[in-house]
Amino acid sequence: MIYPKIPLAQSILRIFLAKEITNIIISPGSRNAPLTIGFASNPAFQCYSIADERAAAFFALGIAQQTRKPTVLVCTSGSALLNYYPAFAEAFYSQIPLIVISADRPQSKIDIGDGQTIRQENVFANHSLYNANLLETVSEENDCKINEAINTAIDKKGPVHINAPFEEPLYETVSELSVNSAVFASAKVPQMIETKDLQEYATLWNKATRKLILIGVNDPNAIAKNAIDAFANDESVVVMTENTSNVCHPNFISNIDTIITPFTAEDFEAFQPEILVTFGGMVVSKRIKAFLRKYKPKHHWHIDTLRAYDTFGCLTRHFEVDPNTFFNVFLPLTTKIDSNYFAQLNAVKALRKEKHEIYLSKIPFTDFKVFEKVISTLPQNSQLQISNSSAIRYAQLIPIDPSIEVYCNRGTSGIDGSTSTAIGAAVANAKQTVFVTGDIGFLYDSNALWNNYIQKNFKIILINNGGGGIFRILPGHDETPVFNTFFETSHSLTAEHLAKMYGLDYVIANDEMSLSKGLDSLYAQNDKPTILEVFTPTLENNTVLLQYFKELV
Repeated sequence: MIYPKIPLAQSILRIFLAKEITNIIISPGSRNAPLTIGFASNPAFQCYSIADERAAAFFALGIAQQTRKPTVLVCTSGSALLNYYPAFAEAFYSQIPLIVISADRPQSKIDIGDGQTIRQENVFANHSLYNANLLETVSEENDCKINEAINTAIDKKGPVHINAPFEEPLYETVSELSVNSAVFASAKVPQMIETKDLQEYATLWNKATRKLILIGVNDPNAIAKNAIDAFANDESVVVMTENTSNVCHPNFISNIDTIITPFTAEDFEAFQPEILVTFGGMVVSKRIKAFLRKYKPKHHWHIDTLRAYDTFGCLTRHFEVDPNTFFNVFLPLTTKIDSNYFAQLNAVKALRKEKHEIYLSKIPFTDFKVFEKVISTLPQNSQLQISNSSAIRYAQLIPIDPSIEVYCNRGTSGIDGSTSTAIGAAVANAKQTVFVTGDIGFLYDSNALWNNYIQKNFKIILINNGGGGIFRILPGHDETPVFNTFFETSHSLTAEHLAKMYGLDYVIANDEMSLSKGLDSLYAQNDKPTILEVFTPTLENNTVLLQYFKELV
């Protein structure tokens, strides 16, 4: 076994080993050589080499998303570190544990004109849960900071930054570790809630005839069946979910925009809840946000161990516990009340389903038709990763098999690293992974394909409509050179040569028949990652989607 000679690198190595933090993503560089040697030479660590730091960070995010354990990023000094920021911010808002270790020059070399130096300390301050600015020499203070960074990433479920200065020589090695580093466990106390804390809220609940539960981004199988069943069978409760909620029941509303977009003012007033309960992460639907901001409930309770966003401007209580812990104590305190709240929405749901199927049966080959076909043919028990922008919004309109796990980077809702995240997630999850993306997001993150870890059964379904089609359905769209150039990002690029360069199979579809054949071909073999590129007409997509909401009534 070889180890870096530099004591600080040894200290970092020892503490990460002791805490069993073993997934390490390294971007090649020189200043981080002591860390690279330490991690890559030790079989206890699973190391990945990804050159592009932005892609590396989202790849790490995908692994952490699946394992729910911290994934480590290691980079050289200078601007390399800044490329981690998009994924770092996503981890912050999506509550995903990520640990960045940046190699640095000693502080005496900063801002004197030395090469590859920037002000690295606290560079992620706005979104970092903890910043460990280490001293060059080994010390108890350094050990405390390293421990605190790791513990914070685990306990607070988010990103932290460790900045480690190294002086040359950087590549010297030794056969034995020469430092003894202090390791201390988290002091976090499990959060509990007692009956007396909820009695007041149960009284409010038991009197209300209109209760809305809105579930945001959620891990699969995270919510206990007893809570799901209790709410599904309460006629005063409506539960609204999204694909990314990963919570399913036949009585729940999973297509929010389909249900409420055609509502009149009178419909919205009748639907206005007295109590709103939310848990999970971000919500995709802009329409449900607009509704709840205008027709505010009297009470909004958010359940989360860490934080509560006042998304609708009416938050009245944050219960700082896990939802299952909360419901285990709360549900025994509740009683049923006569109400037609669920029945009314369920009738709307049945009508919308009928209208939805009629409309989908008659539309031409466009984005909407493609999403219907793609989502309905996903393999059972697979993992679906979806890119942002149009893709995640179309996906909310199509029923999805309950056995499928759904993920999307909704923390910041950016398009910048969806492909990299999906590839990382596929590495960490043994299930079949399918990634559905639009053309702009795919092209933007094309360096995601520049790594050696793409799983053989990884599938990419790329829907290419020749530009940022989502802007065509937003208010203010006008067919002008300015719009086409600066908003829509019109292009005529394809993934064909990218697939060839990176060794992926490549299949094309441009109508319903070729799409059916393409999907059959996509799932027929698992020996090579494959891109199915589906070409849709740029100009028809927005017309078909906007007309959909008009024909639901």
